[in-house]
Amino acid sequence: MPSTKLHGSFGTLRCVDLPAAAGAALPRLPWCLRVLLENVLRQPEAEAARAAILGWLERGRSEAEIPFAPRRILMHDTTCGPALTDIAAMRDALAEAGGDPARLVPSVPVATSVDHSIAVDFAGSPDALARNMAREMERNAERYRFMKWAAQAVPGFHVFPPGTGIMHTINLERLAEVVSIERRSGEDWAVPDTLVGTDSHTPMVNGIGVLGWGVGGIEAEGVMFGVPVTLRVPEVIGVRLSGALPPGVLATDLALTVTERLRRLGVSGEFVEFFGPGIGTLTAGARAVVANMAPEYGATTGCFPVDAQTLDYLRATGRSDQQLALVEAYTRAHGLWHEPAEEPRYTEVLEIDLAALRPSVAGPKRPQDRLDTAQVPAVLKAPATGGVVPGDAVAIAAITSCTNTSDLGLLIAAGLVARAARQRGMTVPSWVKTSFTPGSPAAARRLARAGLLEDLETLGFAIAGHGCATCIGNSGPLLPAMRAAMAAEPGMRPVAVLSGNRNFPGRVHADLDLALLASPPLVVAFALAGRGGLDVAREALGHDAEGREVRLADLWPDAETVQELAERAADPADIAPAYGTAEASGPWAALEAPGGTRFPWNPASTYLRRPPFVTLDAPTVPSGRLATHPLLVLGDDVTTDHISPAGAIPPDSEAGRWLVERGEDPRDLNVYASRRGNWEVMLRGLFTNRSLVNHLCPGAPAGHTVFAPTGELLPAWRAAAAYAEAGLPLVLLAGERYGTGSSRDWAAKGARLLGLTAVLANSFERIHRSNLIGMGVLPLILPDGWRPDALGLTAQDRIEMDLSAALSAPRAAVPVTLHRAATGETRQGIATVQADTARELSLLAEGGIIPAILRRALAGTDSTGEGSGR
Repeated sequence: MPSTKLHGSFGTLRCVDLPAAAGAALPRLPWCLRVLLENVLRQPEAEAARAAILGWLERGRSEAEIPFAPRRILMHDTTCGPALTDIAAMRDALAEAGGDPARLVPSVPVATSVDHSIAVDFAGSPDALARNMAREMERNAERYRFMKWAAQAVPGFHVFPPGTGIMHTINLERLAEVVSIERRSGEDWAVPDTLVGTDSHTPMVNGIGVLGWGVGGIEAEGVMFGVPVTLRVPEVIGVRLSGALPPGVLATDLALTVTERLRRLGVSGEFVEFFGPGIGTLTAGARAVVANMAPEYGATTGCFPVDAQTLDYLRATGRSDQQLALVEAYTRAHGLWHEPAEEPRYTEVLEIDLAALRPSVAGPKRPQDRLDTAQVPAVLKAPATGGVVPGDAVAIAAITSCTNTSDLGLLIAAGLVARAARQRGMTVPSWVKTSFTPGSPAAARRLARAGLLEDLETLGFAIAGHGCATCIGNSGPLLPAMRAAMAAEPGMRPVAVLSGNRNFPGRVHADLDLALLASPPLVVAFALAGRGGLDVAREALGHDAEGREVRLADLWPDAETVQELAERAADPADIAPAYGTAEASGPWAALEAPGGTRFPWNPASTYLRRPPFVTLDAPTVPSGRLATHPLLVLGDDVTTDHISPAGAIPPDSEAGRWLVERGEDPRDLNVYASRRGNWEVMLRGLFTNRSLVNHLCPGAPAGHTVFAPTGELLPAWRAAAAYAEAGLPLVLLAGERYGTGSSRDWAAKGARLLGLTAVLANSFERIHRSNLIGMGVLPLILPDGWRPDALGLTAQDRIEMDLSAALSAPRAAVPVTLHRAATGETRQGIATVQADTARELSLLAEGGIIPAILRRALAGTDSTGEGSGR
């Protein structure tokens, strides 16, 4: 490995000599592959990995595998909860097998933010934040005590308590270093900051040049405990940006356009990298908005290289002069600084002229369905109602999510629209639930300094929490006027408008199937209008105090005013005290947590239960021919929200009844996301989204299926148990993009608990595919021409698979025969194993990541990253 030294105000540091290692090939590599090259050069078998990355240049693609050693892991409370439950159970399993549970220690630092549990129970008033946080602590005290146990018992595990913000904003403002210093063999080395996170929007930090992507909680557990990470040298789609955004067009509009264009291109798991002269016109905050939506445009990650805008952001968020000097010196010396004239080699290139973009929204059911504002009325047609509340009423208007609240310019623009509306005496209609949940606790200080916080509060956009809230479905109850109108007018088409990243039916609120994604200032505009089905840019939003019509043009600020106020509002000194105050939470400090290496499970708990899949004896992929029954047959775009819900638990659901039987209050069962440490609840919630159709029984209630031996209609989890008792193997069939959406590991853990041998789909989203492998469930691409919703399957039909060679090589062929029970007819085809690397095949052979970790620990393999090259 060639190395050199770097000198500056930061001292003298050793570093991998990338120019020497890559030679003339370095400027031809995408910047993200340059970071991967540096990473592999610090690991065993570096030369083979170096040759694989440089060999990629020939065709812009490669079948070669490379190792990846991220410096750190980022988690949030509802993904770390299941992971910690697994860790506590693994420590028990180790002790029971004669091992030392204290050996199970993360090999890399793990940072967890408590951001996914706050709900907007109260909104529209300045006291909403305090009331919602108090309610959050009441609901989740048991889970939070568990996290405090982990922070004490698991070295390297750090928790940011409730109120400290959203994980991706914390990462941008506090954790990310861009270039880090680590101690290796007695010397200090400068290395690029890299990470994986248990949330699909982890790529947001790529907006400041830090390479990271989302993984499932199961894969993250492997990274924690030294299970090697491998990936194919990724295909990289280059997005060349030229020009500059015109007046009135914001970072959100760019993100929605990128999402539309890349989904149309068919991106599915590739890396995406932005380059070209247009990059320099975008602030790091704007870049982060675009990078955040990488999962929505189908990418593993969306990358921006480092440049002067990166340094400006680091300076504005309080990083030291020494850190800024290190970032600039290192990236310039090693080819990681953006040179606008460079045009690296890409697998494919997409051109976007920033000057041609228009104000946009996306929806009403998918984030890739971008709309010009003039197209919205045709898409959101609604019947007239007999009351005051219109048929296309805006039920929720939420400035929410890290996606658009981490960019100060977008918040300033929203505040200026609110100020202009307030000055004209405008108000929000009584049926619109308004809320503001920024990702950073510093947002209030900055907006107050700009004089805009009171304007937002007056329109109902008071800060209701520092967490994901409405973006992930924790939107709380609709307002009484809206609920009454929906009850009186069943044909209404109410809509949510939010500055988030996803709008799948039922995600934002269980009673809302329609949602528009929009920039924060457009959220304010839609709130004022009270209707979703209007051209918000041209139609009247309402009337001022004098009865005159007011249009968006009357309220919209010019770009110069936004920039001027943003510069005035930002103070680098805000960050440390804002986060310090949030972290000094009295209720969090008062929580008592148990001690000890092993967690003391409470058998009566409805939040935390030792999971049955944490065992050395996990089932593995069988060999030979296997005849299976279909448990469920699903269509296209089944999201992880459809598979494993996150929102409120209805008292009349299978999970709700289980909880009520154990003494829980049926009026407040909390949300599924809060109970991911209880496998009993999560099992009963699987596939219960009301918009999901099981083609084995299309008219059946959500989450039900047919038990083939008797023809009974049963909840899926009960049917699965009956199949297991009868010794009958199971598979699930689905259409395109199965598992799109969140990195929800319970979508794969549920597959294991249901006893599925395989999931056969027309295509998989990347993280869910990896999670299935991590749980030992075989992902298969269906044979050409096999569309699950058109096969006409019955529960009595059988899917026979020849698995003899399934684990022989990545993407192995698996012969499949469909046996029709009614006619005796058969149909044959070739399925393809969706495992990309030999390591993934090894995990399937071991029964998944958890048995692999346990065997390493029992064998005495040090879980401090042996062989990782860290």
